[in-house]
Amino acid sequence: MPPNDAVPLPAPVHEHLHQPADTLWPALAAHIGQALEAAMAQRGQATLAVSGGRSPVPLFEALRRLPLPWARVHVIPVDERCVPPLHADSNAALVRRHLLQEHAIAARFVPFFDALPDAPEALDTRDLDELARAASRRMAPLLPADVVVLGLGEDGHTASLFPDAPGTAQALATAEAVAWTRPSRAPHARLTLSLTALRGAGLLELPLCGAVKQSVYRQALQAPSSAERPLSLLLCGTTDRPLPPMHVWLAP
Repeated sequence: MPPNDAVPLPAPVHEHLHQPADTLWPALAAHIGQALEAAMAQRGQATLAVSGGRSPVPLFEALRRLPLPWARVHVIPVDERCVPPLHADSNAALVRRHLLQEHAIAARFVPFFDALPDAPEALDTRDLDELARAASRRMAPLLPADVVVLGLGEDGHTASLFPDAPGTAQALATAEAVAWTRPSRAPHARLTLSLTALRGAGLLELPLCGAVKQSVYRQALQAPSSAERPLSLLLCGTTDRPLPPMHVWLAP
């Protein structure tokens, strides 16, 4: 699919087309590496926020091969399922397995939490509120992130900002860095960087492979900013400060 010519792109959005698809990941990794190096040159350290799921695994494997000064990079989650750190669905476990290897083994990974106060299925609103508050305190010294790697679900969610899910309205409104959501059509309650934290980033990266996700992106691009399409709030949302640049990486 070619870059979008039919609809003018909002000022912060830049599209990159890659064919074949396997050229996308090293190009995106190099782009992220350049941004991290620029941040380290300015401040001596950098923060990289990464999403979970299967989609970013090829990116993680490309990133970990970059000969960066990884010891000066903090890696944090964009979102996390409220499960124990060694659980099969844990994003922290995914990051450790696929990103924190090779050169990137020296990076400093800071998860939202080290343990849960109860079994995942027993977590109530009070537990989730406390987890989110504690995660916000933990993330505060590392934010704003220099680079945030987002994902996009076929239902329109990005990070763990799920349309119509309990907690999403608060995650879109809060000034805190981390909030919780409880999606109705996906397992496990989640912690997620809030819209405020995402809008404060230096750079947003969004890789999209396949026609379905690219169609969801086009809908968000063309629709008015709305909580029904959380990505739209990062593409063209109204805010008192400029939105961060978003680079959208497209492949068949």
